[in-house]
Amino acid sequence: MFDTLKRATLSAPLFLSLLLASQAAQADLPGMRGTQHFGFTVPDRQAAVDFFVEVIGCEAFFTIGPFGPFDDDWMGVNLDVHPEATIPAAHLVRCGNGTNLEIFEYTAPDQRTEQPRNSDIGGHHIAFYVDDMDSAVAYLEQHDVEVLGEPKTFTEGPMEGLTWVYFMAPWGMQLELVSSPHGMGYEADTGSRLWDPRH
Repeated sequence: MFDTLKRATLSAPLFLSLLLASQAAQADLPGMRGTQHFGFTVPDRQAAVDFFVEVIGCEAFFTIGPFGPFDDDWMGVNLDVHPEATIPAAHLVRCGNGTNLEIFEYTAPDQRTEQPRNSDIGGHHIAFYVDDMDSAVAYLEQHDVEVLGEPKTFTEGPMEGLTWVYFMAPWGMQLELVSSPHGMGYEADTGSRLWDPRH
């Protein structure tokens, strides 16, 4: 209702100025443009890159490293890991119209090797947008990828219209497929939009 009153009583230039000022006030990090990459650690970096390239269809760009071992506490100071940790290599890949993935392999005396679940602190997953959920699931199954259950579709609320299903990378990392060809419910209530790889 506040928005309706504002639109009715303020001139267009003044309303636009107030709107832009309110949006600018929400962004506190100077110059922030968006997510540049998502980094994660895997047990076998080349096997992970091969999976993302050969099965998912990502594009591999380049490799950096190795880093360490260092004689000082460079790893602890800069990366908050064990001083004797090393990074044999990290690979940069991109999947479609999405952010970059930085795929690390580490060695460390105190390394934990179990994958976090979504319910664990630090749990995470990467979701890939697909145009045709059924075709995408069938493709994963043809490539012996474990799909968790059947695709589910939200029928109400802000995510109404979104279909999703989880699947597992060969090393146990949780991934997801999502599709919302007709948009999502929240779009009826705001002109703002979540980032969408189709645009």
